[in-house]
Amino acid sequence: MTNLSDLDTADMPIVSDPPGAPPRPFSSRPHVDASGLSHTGKVRPNNEDHFIVARVGRSMHTLMSNLPEGEIPARFDEAGQVMMVADGMGGAAGGEVASSMAISTLVNIVLDVPDWIMKLDDERASELMDRAVGYYRQVDAALAERAQAQPELAGMGTTMTVAYSVGTDLFIAHVGDSRVYVFRDTKLQQLTRDHTHAQVMVDAGVLKREEVATHRLRNVLTNALGAGDRDVDVDFHRLGLTHGDRLLLCTDGLTEMVPDDEIATILGQGKQPDETCRDLVDRALERGGKDNVTVVVADYSFPS
Repeated sequence: MTNLSDLDTADMPIVSDPPGAPPRPFSSRPHVDASGLSHTGKVRPNNEDHFIVARVGRSMHTLMSNLPEGEIPARFDEAGQVMMVADGMGGAAGGEVASSMAISTLVNIVLDVPDWIMKLDDERASELMDRAVGYYRQVDAALAERAQAQPELAGMGTTMTVAYSVGTDLFIAHVGDSRVYVFRDTKLQQLTRDHTHAQVMVDAGVLKREEVATHRLRNVLTNALGAGDRDVDVDFHRLGLTHGDRLLLCTDGLTEMVPDDEIATILGQGKQPDETCRDLVDRALERGGKDNVTVVVADYSFPS
């Protein structure tokens, strides 16, 4: 598995424009083809997973002006790609409400922010990280308040994993054990770290990584949204994307049923994202479908 540092953007220069100069395209250059799919599975009566794939941006289209040509752009667009998966817990009603509410609350919080970060340097990347931690804590508090108001939802919680790409930068905010992978140069690399007791044991050196898949504590979370904990632990990473990268977000309904080598094989078949999502879900169902399964696949291309 590749370390996160191997994908760092430190060697990717940020070129600043002179003050007042027309901005050059930054985030609108890449082409992103993305799709998602969620299935209840074969065992559970309802689907406690939710996901979203969205394109966000800002733009200006000059309709009329007598400024000299080239002083301002005729059209300016910046765009980013947002993908989220959330896996709820706490009983049939609680889990479904928690994952749905977590995503919708986060989206509505962001939509209310007056200034979206669409062009990045190190300072703005740090600002984005600080904001993401604050957003997660607001979601956590909202879930706790809802559970307190409705006793039938007591104990509900959810994972939530967010991937936000802008230009060649990828940002990941992560709580729980829903994962993000990148498939690059025929290799599958897990970018997130599971917040589980089994992973804590691996980190402490008392459990081997290859033993996690069958360990009884592999699904017991150490970190989730819904407790109203102001110190909820949010993992946050900034990574560099390259031409041909394929991103996968998924809940543990996939990774519990399908090993990484088979996931890599399916991602490497070169099918469109919607077909690849279907193949991944079908494979999880073939292996038993013991949990809800949700996948999001995004392909990145950067025209030269």
